[in-house]
Amino acid sequence: MFTGIIETLAEVVFLKEEADNLHISCFSKITQQLKIDQSISHNGVCLTIVDIKDNIYTVTAIKETLSKTNMSDLKVGDFINLERAMILGERLDGHIVQGHIDQTATCIDIKEEKGSHIFTFKYKDTNSITVEKGSVCVNGVSLTVVNSKQNTFSVAIIPYTYEHTNLSSVKLGTRVNIEFDIIGKYLAKYTLK
Repeated sequence: MFTGIIETLAEVVFLKEEADNLHISCFSKITQQLKIDQSISHNGVCLTIVDIKDNIYTVTAIKETLSKTNMSDLKVGDFINLERAMILGERLDGHIVQGHIDQTATCIDIKEEKGSHIFTFKYKDTNSITVEKGSVCVNGVSLTVVNSKQNTFSVAIIPYTYEHTNLSSVKLGTRVNIEFDIIGKYLAKYTLK
């Protein structure tokens, strides 16, 4: 479980395709604190560390992960939002995030306002939902929905989040990973029966 509060960024330093898998090697200032078999959120995707050498660690995304996320869009030099699993007994600053991406969404609008950015995303119209002032996770970042519609939503990004996550690199047409709020998903499933 994660909270959607990004701890740091990791830089992609090497990508290797093997059969249907993609091995992603990253440099991060917290690499020395990580261990093999640990689950880490990468742009909201829960991936397991399979190797660590010096300050470089490697995770593997399988075909299922690649088909549902933006992991296949990664290039060497890209930055990934990182969050280690939450510790029970600590504050839950974001919202409950599983690290299981529901789908990707595409950025369709960006507005700069005095002191913030408003991003609008479009996603496939499914049973996944957003609600006004509810939570959504975009590339692993816990955010509040400010304009919930049938298959679009907007989020307001404060300067700190913009400067300390990879949301600053999102442009029109960029695909992002979306995890809808777990409570909302359960309610939607229950009411659609």
